[in-house]
Amino acid sequence: MRLYVYVLEARGLPAPRPSHGGGGLLCYAKVTVGKQRFRTRAVEAAADAAAWNEEFVFAVGAEEGEELEVAVARRRRRGGRGREVVGTVTLPVPSATAAAAPGEMRSSVPPTWFTLQPVGDRRKGGGGGADADDAAADCGKILLSFSLYGESNGNAVIHMSPSSSSRSDNNVGMERSTDMEHSGYNGAVVDSPRSRDTGRTSLDYSDRSMQADSISITEDDDLAEAVAATTHGASDTEQMAPDMSTFEEAMEIMKSGSTPDMPEDLDGGIIFEHTYLVESKELNHLLFTPDSQFFKELRELQGTIDYEEQPWTWKSKDPPSLTRTCQYTKGASKFMKAVKTSEEQTYLKADGKNFVVMTRVRTPEVPFGNCFAVVLLYKIIHSTVLSGGEESAHLTVSYNVEFLQSTMMRSMIEGSVRDGLKENFEGFAEVLSRHVKVADSVGMDKEQLLAPLQGEHQSDLRLAYKYFCNFSAIFTVLFALYVLVHILLSKPGPLMGLEFNGLDLPDSFGELITAGVLVLQLERVLNMVSHFVQARVQRGSDHGVKASGDGWLLTVALLEATSLPPVSCGSVDPYVVFSCNGITRTSSVQLQTQEPQWNEIMEFDAMEEPPAVLDVEVFNFDGPFDLAISLGHAEINFLKHTSVELADIWVPLEGKLAQTCQSRLHLRIFLENTKGPETSMREYLSKMEKEVGKKLHVRSPHRNSTFQKLFSLPHEEFLIADYACSLKRKLPLQGRLFVSARIVGFYANLFGHKTKFFFLWEDVEEIEVLQPSFTTVGTPSLLFTLKSGRGLDAKSGAKSQDKEGRLKFQFHSFASFSKASRTIIGLWKTKSTAIEQRAKLEEDQEEEVNSVDLDDVHAVLSIGDVPLSKEYTLEHPIDADLLMGVFDGGPLETRTMSRVGCLDYSATPWETARPGVLERHVSYKFNRYMSIFGGEVVSTQLKFPAEDGGGWTIHDVVTLHNVPFGDYFRVHLRYNVQSITTEAPSSRCEILVGIEWLKSSKFQKRIARNICEKLAHRANEVLEVAGKEIASAVSG
Repeated sequence: MRLYVYVLEARGLPAPRPSHGGGGLLCYAKVTVGKQRFRTRAVEAAADAAAWNEEFVFAVGAEEGEELEVAVARRRRRGGRGREVVGTVTLPVPSATAAAAPGEMRSSVPPTWFTLQPVGDRRKGGGGGADADDAAADCGKILLSFSLYGESNGNAVIHMSPSSSSRSDNNVGMERSTDMEHSGYNGAVVDSPRSRDTGRTSLDYSDRSMQADSISITEDDDLAEAVAATTHGASDTEQMAPDMSTFEEAMEIMKSGSTPDMPEDLDGGIIFEHTYLVESKELNHLLFTPDSQFFKELRELQGTIDYEEQPWTWKSKDPPSLTRTCQYTKGASKFMKAVKTSEEQTYLKADGKNFVVMTRVRTPEVPFGNCFAVVLLYKIIHSTVLSGGEESAHLTVSYNVEFLQSTMMRSMIEGSVRDGLKENFEGFAEVLSRHVKVADSVGMDKEQLLAPLQGEHQSDLRLAYKYFCNFSAIFTVLFALYVLVHILLSKPGPLMGLEFNGLDLPDSFGELITAGVLVLQLERVLNMVSHFVQARVQRGSDHGVKASGDGWLLTVALLEATSLPPVSCGSVDPYVVFSCNGITRTSSVQLQTQEPQWNEIMEFDAMEEPPAVLDVEVFNFDGPFDLAISLGHAEINFLKHTSVELADIWVPLEGKLAQTCQSRLHLRIFLENTKGPETSMREYLSKMEKEVGKKLHVRSPHRNSTFQKLFSLPHEEFLIADYACSLKRKLPLQGRLFVSARIVGFYANLFGHKTKFFFLWEDVEEIEVLQPSFTTVGTPSLLFTLKSGRGLDAKSGAKSQDKEGRLKFQFHSFASFSKASRTIIGLWKTKSTAIEQRAKLEEDQEEEVNSVDLDDVHAVLSIGDVPLSKEYTLEHPIDADLLMGVFDGGPLETRTMSRVGCLDYSATPWETARPGVLERHVSYKFNRYMSIFGGEVVSTQLKFPAEDGGGWTIHDVVTLHNVPFGDYFRVHLRYNVQSITTEAPSSRCEILVGIEWLKSSKFQKRIARNICEKLAHRANEVLEVAGKEIASAVSG
């Protein structure tokens, strides 16, 4: 059994002894049951009183006649001689029979004043003669409450601590307080997890614990009446069915009842505060309706399991309130392990517009979990109608940590709770934003921001007026007209000097100068006209070009620029070029201005992969674009800016000229995924599987969320794989390598010293596989070399930096190096070639493929011109279509590859790469007979009809892993299988082999001879074994 003792306060304490001095006294209470001892915190005594309000739990029932002893003592704050025991009170512990008697849920005593006895006076309850009473009166009294629980009792209580008022001060040992008030947490009702009713009084226990002349608790007290009602079967709860209509009816009942005042935020502070574009009633239903879809998604994100939700129940209070209990196992986080958690949610207010829910959270399995409870206060407040005509709801969540027992770890517990709540509510905000729009960023809505820019594109006539409306152009036109009028009004004169018919020369130096000025001005105006026409016609703007396709759509609104640097001629005609994933967009040219206003919108066609960087460069237009002068450049990293920041961002330009003038560019950038995050992620992983040659699994939302928070990444970034490894620096650092669609990140935590960095795939210039060495603990390693000047944010984790400014990162000690290296190198190759392929795709997108030839195959595989030599030719008395069964992925292929020494053989189904060409991916391992190093093989195979239509051609590009110099080359095999026109069905097979060199090596001849011989022989063996298998199957 459990005995819960509540030590509340003490009053009427005697003055301290002279030997203890004055001032600075601390008072505390000691509670003892058998060998179990607890002590309250030491508080500063105010006059003759002290208050603790603490709870203690004891295990009782092992022995008969156990006693509860409470002693009040005090000591000086500094120095002093020992301590002084003011007084004690001793009470018997009720027997197990009293706690488990029929009809009794528990034996409890409400908050009651007990008289303190002097030290050495062991009379229970404080009875005795007159002298004893006089002595006892000098020791003061203490307010206690305790409850005894049997094993079958519940464990939920509302603990009410009493006020200071008492009934009388008769010659008694115990008095009952006449009125009750709530415990002092800001005056709010605080639920304790122990019982629902401390007002139940056991008269039998009171008789045993007091003297015969003590005043027993009468049945006309409020608490006794509540107990009587409960004893006779009156229930204070009414269960509701967990359906939506019942929940709405319950809200209406609470709305029709009395409406209490809005409670203040809890002392711990506000942990979450946002405004949403939704009615407060709808937001309340979304969060707290039974079986809420919102909490289903939140549990999936946070890794919560074993969730049990009880229905909402009525509590007969004034006003009535709704309560429910939820139990679950919360997923592990960086702050705590997976633990069982219980929540008790209670509606404090629901008037139809404003809703207040108090949630009490208990985690008894965490360290010191029995010492505290976390209280959360959800406040949904109806806000005023916004300008757009939508109503909004303001959601505020505050918290407080209630300590049920005194503990020295108070500050540590409060800090851990605060950090854990912040982490939980980050996921809470992410999931809630999927269901309702956040009004905090309503000004960042894409349509609202871009709408004013749609009609602000100036006409060419207006631009020409602004461009030519200057002194030089106007003076030249007027001067030319003046000269023209003069010529028309003048009469031809006689020939003079060296003039002759058809040649009229100036007759004075004034005429010569006037003619020269006129020619120079006319030349300047003609250059201006040519410049304007080239700017507006020769190179048009991408403004208004709509994006096409499904995937990642990037929209950039170019608004303005400030303080652009002037060029040598003193004027500047700026335009901007945007580049992302190999796709470029160009703005119009703004003529003769250092403060240009564009107000143009550029959209990029849909991209399959999420872009990581947007490159921006500002040029000065000076005729042909190839001769443009760069005024400044910038790089916008989508991983380092939130969507709200990108929606209205000023970008400082880099470069000598731009930094001198502090030039800036005003942009609005929007990145959205039209396919949705799940579809886009699965399509990307499916594409990567073909390149890597292995299955890539979708990570759980909880793991993805942890990865995003670890590196402060946007929610669209998803984890592909992570590996335990060591980072090689001066001293190896054990940590974890994370690989996603856009970054490579590393994290380590060594005795609290954290190392964290990441760099982009686009920054990687080369990945090398280094052979085992002593410095890498005898394991192979991966060496990442970044492009010059890139990845400087991750410089702290670099092994070295070469003369060209390229950072190098080395990772080793992988648990499975072959799997890690194959995945990482495959992702890098796909990412590095994707940008080049997209750039070519823009030029070739209008071309149509009418036939399939070898050049098309080379384009698909990106193999270039690889010379192939014929190694074997063999004939089989088998039809060509039957022999092609060795490449169809069926049982014949599996048996054949097993017999020729291919281990763990797996092949993907054939898929259409382009019209008439099928593609698949194969992976397997060599046995020791084929290679003493073992080695793994990843190959891409293409199948297409032969040129004469009488057979098939298989082109196989083989990549070898875990063999010496395996990253220096790729092997190309071609199988030409043709039918032979004879009486009996037969076929001819040709095997050609070649090597594509990726790096130069002095061992090229030796490697080529060895590899070509081995793989050509193996290919010949494959066809021979397949022929025998088919022949035996046909004859059988």
